[in-house]
Amino acid sequence: MVAKSDDADSNALHEQGERRRWPRQPAVPEDASAPSSPVLHPLQFSTRDLAPSDQFVAWQNYLAPLVDIKLPDGVTPESGFPADHIAWNLGSMLIVQQDAPPHSYLRSSTKLRSNTIDHWHVVVLRTGRTWTEVDGQVCEGGPGRVEFRSLGHPFRGRTTASQSLSVYLPRDIFADTPVGNDIKNNTTLSGNYPKLLIEYLDGIEAKLANLAAKDLPQVVQTTRDMIVTCISSSTESSGSVTQSNLALMERVRRFVQGNLSSSDLTPDTLCRALGISRTRLYQLFEPSGGVLHYIQKRRLLSAHAALSNSANRQQIVEIAAAVGFTSAAHFSRAFSKEFGYSPREARSVAVPPYFAHVVAPAEFVDSAHSFDEWLRSLGH
Repeated sequence: MVAKSDDADSNALHEQGERRRWPRQPAVPEDASAPSSPVLHPLQFSTRDLAPSDQFVAWQNYLAPLVDIKLPDGVTPESGFPADHIAWNLGSMLIVQQDAPPHSYLRSSTKLRSNTIDHWHVVVLRTGRTWTEVDGQVCEGGPGRVEFRSLGHPFRGRTTASQSLSVYLPRDIFADTPVGNDIKNNTTLSGNYPKLLIEYLDGIEAKLANLAAKDLPQVVQTTRDMIVTCISSSTESSGSVTQSNLALMERVRRFVQGNLSSSDLTPDTLCRALGISRTRLYQLFEPSGGVLHYIQKRRLLSAHAALSNSANRQQIVEIAAAVGFTSAAHFSRAFSKEFGYSPREARSVAVPPYFAHVVAPAEFVDSAHSFDEWLRSLGH
């Protein structure tokens, strides 16, 4: 009995020691652990509930604003075309899950004239193969690869039965990055960085239904940054982009965004604040049209976001001053040149901002009701 008591005392001391080494974490208040309400409402289209003979025509009509769809040779509409298309609108980015039988697709010059969107289309195939031709050059897609395609240029191709995840991004979302002019149309990337992007998109896809409004800006920003890293990794051999440049660009972006209202936001200010030379700063922003061009564009984008926000009651001149314009006339001219319409007209244009940090996702998602509208409203 004494031995058993000694053992029990020894075990108690051991457990007490373990508790000292691994202190109990304080309990999280119930209200702090409560998850935010999901904000995304998918736009779902499926042909599976239709009669087999009606399925292909329905799929054709659904995607007609974007591409023309045809069946493979020897296949008739009567054989059926069970397909699914699920779109998620994150404000500055669309994510589309698609499952479809074999078909060919064409975005012609005529289609471009009737639908002038020029977004980047990033495609990750889960299953199947694709072959897409642009200007005589064919790009082959498959699992483990990331395809980049411009909707602002004609293309045609074909696909086997496939499942895919697509990301649609407005072209200007890359305007302030060092690879803004380096994204090559109709290319396929593979390797470590594209693999990381695919794994990241896998994780986002699994969480789409549970994302809260506060999550969306970071998801868009991270997706963009990872795409930039993929493009950068493919051009590093030529020395045009480095990881240090990417980090510096992000520091510049944050500084500029935080000081838009300052009249002293100049190249010299950036050099002093970030501890870099004028030469390096100018080299960094040469692909973006120069430092001053970049600063003005960020100011205009911020002003556009404020003007497009129906809850913002500021006068136009107040918004211009808030983003660093000292002349109302200069602001109006620059704004009209950048966007193609005046600041006053922007008050009535229901267009989401380009960049994730100024998007009001929940309000925007509820304002459009078709995939075509979502594509048209994604940037300008």
